[in-house]
Amino acid sequence: MNLPRTLSSGLVRRPWRTAADACALLVAAVVAFPLYWMVLGALKPAGEIESSEPRPWTLSPSLDSFRRVFGQQEFGRYFLNSLVVAGTVVIASAVIAFLAATAVTRFRFRFRTTLLIMFLVAQMVPVEALTIPLFFLMRDIGQLNTLGALILPHIAFSLPFAIWMLRGFVKGVPEALEEAAHLDGASRARFLWQILFPLVLPGLVATSVFSFISAWNDFLFAKSFIISDTSQSTLPMALLVFYKPDDPDWGGVMAGSTVMTIPVLVFFVLVQRRLVSGLGGAVKD
Repeated sequence: MNLPRTLSSGLVRRPWRTAADACALLVAAVVAFPLYWMVLGALKPAGEIESSEPRPWTLSPSLDSFRRVFGQQEFGRYFLNSLVVAGTVVIASAVIAFLAATAVTRFRFRFRTTLLIMFLVAQMVPVEALTIPLFFLMRDIGQLNTLGALILPHIAFSLPFAIWMLRGFVKGVPEALEEAAHLDGASRARFLWQILFPLVLPGLVATSVFSFISAWNDFLFAKSFIISDTSQSTLPMALLVFYKPDDPDWGGVMAGSTVMTIPVLVFFVLVQRRLVSGLGGAVKD
């Protein structure tokens, strides 16, 4: 008996689909395992963490590591500093990138192509190569030991990627829509913020995620630019309190890393839908 074509094709493709699902689960497990090990290390008692035979489970979970983290005197200040730095970088880079992407897409001016190429070249320069010049720059403008020394470089490094990505979203909005808005009496500023901005919002969310992660997890700039005033330190610097070369507190390091990860997960959950649509739009462009 001949099976219908759709049913027979489904039976043929099912092994491939099963193999693809298995590969996806395997990749997800590999990606999630470091997070599981981090949380497990935060919950293990000191004896199990320092054991020469580590086990991927614990029968006696403990919150002592989290108590040491939250009992740290300056932990709340470090957390607030990280929020200020990451929040400022996300908002400032999003607004500047939106305006710049609109300018390089809608307006014709000299060296426009050269400017776009410079955005790509800026992405290729390693951050480590610019740390020392940035240190002297921050010193000359009086920003060392301030949160501005962390905010300004992160805005500068996040803008090239954000502008290049948002350029595709702005280009995808028909110019006829802008002309129709002008005919209806809308000014350029009104079209920019009330019509164009909501349309490219998914792209802004996608770029904001990368800006947030970069600023939130930054250790290099925080270690290089915050020298003496520890009150301006951020959460990655707080992990150094638990890491001592002679006697490292791995439970405290893992607990602190877990606490640092929670805001990132919350941010992802809040922007998940717009992030997926934003990345889809970027791939489409």
